[in-house]
Amino acid sequence: MLVTLGALSAFGPLCMDMYLPSLPELSVSLSSTAGAAQLSLSACIVGLGVGQLVVGPFSDRLGRRGPLLVGLTLFILTSALCAVTTSMTLLIVLRLLQGAAGAAGIVLCRAIVADRFAGKAAASYFSTIAAINGLAPIMAPVFGAQILRVGTWRTVFWVLTAVGVVLVVLTLLFVRESLPPEKRSSAGISGTARVFGQLLADRAFLGYVIAGAMVSAAMFGYISASPFLLQDGFHLSPQVFSFCFAANAFGIVAMSTLSRYLLLRHSSVALLKWGVGQCLFGTAMLTTVLLSGMGLAPILVSLFVMVSSAGFALPHSSVLAMDLHRNIAGAASALFGAFQFALGAVTSRLVGFGDRTAGTALAFTALGAALIAVAALWMAVRSTSRAGVVRTRASA
Repeated sequence: MLVTLGALSAFGPLCMDMYLPSLPELSVSLSSTAGAAQLSLSACIVGLGVGQLVVGPFSDRLGRRGPLLVGLTLFILTSALCAVTTSMTLLIVLRLLQGAAGAAGIVLCRAIVADRFAGKAAASYFSTIAAINGLAPIMAPVFGAQILRVGTWRTVFWVLTAVGVVLVVLTLLFVRESLPPEKRSSAGISGTARVFGQLLADRAFLGYVIAGAMVSAAMFGYISASPFLLQDGFHLSPQVFSFCFAANAFGIVAMSTLSRYLLLRHSSVALLKWGVGQCLFGTAMLTTVLLSGMGLAPILVSLFVMVSSAGFALPHSSVLAMDLHRNIAGAASALFGAFQFALGAVTSRLVGFGDRTAGTALAFTALGAALIAVAALWMAVRSTSRAGVVRTRASA
């Protein structure tokens, strides 16, 4: 079940990024423009974000397994249609739907863990899932590039279709319904709006969500900016650049694994503080190195420190946020994911300003994201402490 949930959380980002190396070929093949090809990527990001906001609340009413299987089926269908389409306009629409379908795996993975586990047990599961999920946006372009060596951009979508089929089989075999009928919500559309309002009004929940999402946003900025900084700015070959990508992916896995062992002695709050602090240190180091022109090696070390911090921040921000609203885990998971992708889309855009080969936009954007993460975490911890005091006084 754990491997299946990790794969479900990863295949949304996988469908977003795997075809990045094929964008130039895609625009030529469909007699379109590079801008239109880029729009197909943006459509997928929008689908991933909005899809979570739809699927999450629905799963609170209908259960987890049914919406998950519907999302996987839609993903298979849209991936196959993407592989055979001859129209860029149709491809953009299909990518929007494909992203929305992929969102089901992301949002329901977190909800299923929250249904079944709490506290350190949930944190341990989230750490393992984060190790798998953290690899997806970083390794997907590498996989896509290897697929292009034996096929075309259409082959990428056929591979995604096959991935969807495999995930349907794994879900049928290993994922059981985690939300029994007696615990399901009966709220309609107006009730869903109230639920989202309740979540947004919870300063502790919002703080944990923003703290984790901002660390993730710094990583998204790295994904968007690093090809220009390392390949164009420092003239790294595609092979060496792929090795750097793989090293940072290993960092996320290593930190996620380490956080599981540290849970034996430390709380999720302490480990989240470490992750946010590590992100701040890495981004400050990157800014200093770039502004002082210290060379490639310190830049690579800074990027490793910054990116690998997601291995601490993402699982523990997830468990802390989800534990606050276990009765509406689908909606809480949806809001968490929507923040993550929305803020990631913003930073991906911001790192493109100015001279992309200099990396200063990446440094300042990532540093700003880390500072916001620190402020959000302070707000969450302060709000949680106040709530604890109130409950203690009430019980007295």
